[in-house]
Amino acid sequence: MSRWRYLKDEGAPGAAGLAADEAAMHRYGRGREPPAPATLRLYTYRPHCALVGRYQNLEEEVNLEFCRGAGIEPGRRPTGGGAIIMGPGQLGVAITARAAAEETPREALRRYAAGVIGGLAALGVESQFRSKNDLEVGGRKIAGLGLYLDPRGAILFHASVLADLDVPLMLQVLRIPGAKLSDKAVARVGERVTTVSRERGARVAAVEIRERFAAGLAAAFGVELEPGALDAEERALAGRLTADRYGAAEWIHARSPRRDARGSAVLKTPEGLVRIYVGVHGGVIKSALVAGDFNVLPPGVGRLEAALKWRRVDAEGIRAAVEGSGVGGELGIAGEAVAAAVLEAAERGRELEETAHPVREGGSCYFPEQPAGTAAGGEERG
Repeated sequence: MSRWRYLKDEGAPGAAGLAADEAAMHRYGRGREPPAPATLRLYTYRPHCALVGRYQNLEEEVNLEFCRGAGIEPGRRPTGGGAIIMGPGQLGVAITARAAAEETPREALRRYAAGVIGGLAALGVESQFRSKNDLEVGGRKIAGLGLYLDPRGAILFHASVLADLDVPLMLQVLRIPGAKLSDKAVARVGERVTTVSRERGARVAAVEIRERFAAGLAAAFGVELEPGALDAEERALAGRLTADRYGAAEWIHARSPRRDARGSAVLKTPEGLVRIYVGVHGGVIKSALVAGDFNVLPPGVGRLEAALKWRRVDAEGIRAAVEGSGVGGELGIAGEAVAAAVLEAAERGRELEETAHPVREGGSCYFPEQPAGTAAGGEERG
């Protein structure tokens, strides 16, 4: 039977916790002989952290002003997915390993998700894989999933398991469309999200379920867990990553639109909600950025952003840029729909260069879609 290295951590700072996960990947890159088939790390973050997926716009997903006042650390994961709040009620799961040859990211996500399903089953909670990166119980989300493959052939799988959830705090930390601090908003979360505490009828913290969860995950993979720790090389790398990446503003605020990107539009795709930001000046596109809760950034996104820059705001030119990028096919929608969204964002930018805000829809892991009855500008209609 294979043995996995098993790491545990409690109350980890946001940047240092993310750095530890990436540092654990180091031994699994090509050219190195991994001493264990995989490493499992189960941990909690200090109260509290607000983490966005790698390809999201932090300012649109997290109330940074509230976080500053409450001492809540914002951060950006190396994995994709939606915005989450992490603390004592959420069990962080990280698996690092050598990426399997010929396995697609989607296949890898499902394979590792099976381990989380096994861990929840050991707690008496039967869950299923739903949509692109969620586990659900009776139609309610209980865990979010993400994946990162590095250029050296190592893989990092992330999951956030909801042992419990402070819903009022979450509603203040995350920018959720149409949600206000009210009983109605709390009830709406209850319709979409569940927790181990709710399913078992008794409140539990993440640390209380960790060992049973670990045993269920190990059984699902048919492995034994061997307690261990990051070695000296990994600890040194984690320290550098904390300072140079996960604690650096350039990383935390990556994929944020430029200040001149005043116009935006939202596009609903089979891969989730995509936000398109366009900055214009004098009828010319100065900048374009496409953000979303992607697990892996489609290559066409980069091609589209580059092709749009310095084009005039006209339907024909935008349509040509979209068609040339191939992004419509990657997102599973018609290129015409993408072009229409880009044009909408550009027109808004042209009209509101000085005063408008971006349109806001969905994006947290708790509210993946805009609630029905919400206006285009993100304000709920009474």
